[in-house]
Amino acid sequence: MPDAPAVNWVDRLAPESVRPFLRMARFDRPIGYWLLFWPCAMSLALAAVARPMTAFPTITVIWFLIGAIAMRSAGCVYNDLVDRDLDRSVARTRSRPLASGRVSVTQGLVFMAVLGLIGLAVLVQFNSFTIWLGLASLVLVAIYPFMKRITWWPQLFLGLAFSWGALMGWASELGALHVPAVLLYVGSIVWVIGYDTIYALQDREDDALVGIRSTARLFGRHARLAVAVCYAAATALWIAAGLAASAGAVFLWVSWLGPAILVWQLVTLDPDDPGNCLVRFRSNGWVGLAVTVSYWIEYYF
Repeated sequence: MPDAPAVNWVDRLAPESVRPFLRMARFDRPIGYWLLFWPCAMSLALAAVARPMTAFPTITVIWFLIGAIAMRSAGCVYNDLVDRDLDRSVARTRSRPLASGRVSVTQGLVFMAVLGLIGLAVLVQFNSFTIWLGLASLVLVAIYPFMKRITWWPQLFLGLAFSWGALMGWASELGALHVPAVLLYVGSIVWVIGYDTIYALQDREDDALVGIRSTARLFGRHARLAVAVCYAAATALWIAAGLAASAGAVFLWVSWLGPAILVWQLVTLDPDDPGNCLVRFRSNGWVGLAVTVSYWIEYYF
């Protein structure tokens, strides 16, 4: 696939017969499930800051990682089922398994159901409040693929869905939602809008031809400034979330870790170079890790 790393385990190791399914689930492009997972991990670390006796449970982190992989994969299959006709008109997506016919619609539906069941098996490991909260996110997942047809802000709806883990992690430990989790969630939303705008810069010309809307097209030549505003808001909200959870001086000393990567993205971004945009987009996996570590260090010390 065009946006997959040149060296990935699917292309090197997977049997030929299962590669289309693994590509459809984006196992050859793992950045997606890391970006879905990091808001969960941030939230777990933030909950540990707010209530140290809850700790930072390793088993819960593992459950969220498995859930992120399963649900991101199921969401990708669903997205490809909905978009298969549009995908044939975009250079970067026309080789996707459903768009190219290597996987049938029926096969896609069955595969999506299996992945969804794995996600459900993970969800029932948590308390009842978190289970209902997780089920509520399916509404956002269901409507997201259609947003690019009716609004210039599909990245907002992706942010609403992809950031849901910022609420889930906190709820899994405290059984309710509080101000720090909400601040973290909103911060994650604007972060997603920023990085997915960078991702969408790759497709501006093809999207214009087939009528797909995006913030990359909406912002146009002001895309870098718009992403900078999103990143600045995300940084401010992440710091506010930490302070609202009673984080102290240690957190303030290390809270620059994630924003430093965001600044690098902005300074080096070339909106007209798809390869440059893809590298900057992928670096957000390190941003998620850095923000999680900044909360965890505050908890640890």
